[in-house]
Amino acid sequence: MVNKRQIFDYGFLAVGLLIQVVTYFVSIQHLSVGDQFSVLSLLSGCLGICSVCLASQGNILTFLFGFAQVITYTYLCWAQRFYAEIAINAYYFGTMIYGVFVWKSRVKSPDSKLVTPRRLSWQTITIIAVSTLVLSWLVGWGLSAWTDDTQPYLDAFTTVPALVAQVLMILVYREHWFIWLAVDILSVILWLRAGDYCMVAQYAFWCANCLYGLHRWRSLGISKV
Repeated sequence: MVNKRQIFDYGFLAVGLLIQVVTYFVSIQHLSVGDQFSVLSLLSGCLGICSVCLASQGNILTFLFGFAQVITYTYLCWAQRFYAEIAINAYYFGTMIYGVFVWKSRVKSPDSKLVTPRRLSWQTITIIAVSTLVLSWLVGWGLSAWTDDTQPYLDAFTTVPALVAQVLMILVYREHWFIWLAVDILSVILWLRAGDYCMVAQYAFWCANCLYGLHRWRSLGISKV
């Protein structure tokens, strides 16, 4: 029997997919990446919506849609010459393979697809935050100096923190949602400036999903191991 939480989950997912479809039809004539990429943007956006919604629920099926989203999104980044984004998606693909096994080991019961999260100490959070900001700036400087990246600093500040967030997500630490929220806000700006509104809609929805993920992971409980 479907409970209220499941109804909200399905409804939240439906809203995200609807936003993608509406954005596609409204903006198809204005996508600067060209019509040949617009359908792929829609597909990648929809796959991404499914993946992050399942992640916010702590559902291991997030990886099924995640693999497909990474492949399509990488091609879009290649078209825009977002080199750091291309690199991170190769990283995503590899870490998700490992993540399947980690999440599987933390599933609450044999009949469940939901995991039990962990929590970081404040000392660890501070070290991670400072290190991530410094490294992001250095990567942005490098992209600006040595490549033709069209948005080097935004590219860097959506890439390095995402590397950290992905590790924390794979290891099932709930603090990864705060980092993803910052990454998604910057990604909205990145793709808005690139003129790809399907990607803008995807990341805008992902911001809302981060807030929901924080709430939902608190309800999953906390494990120290």
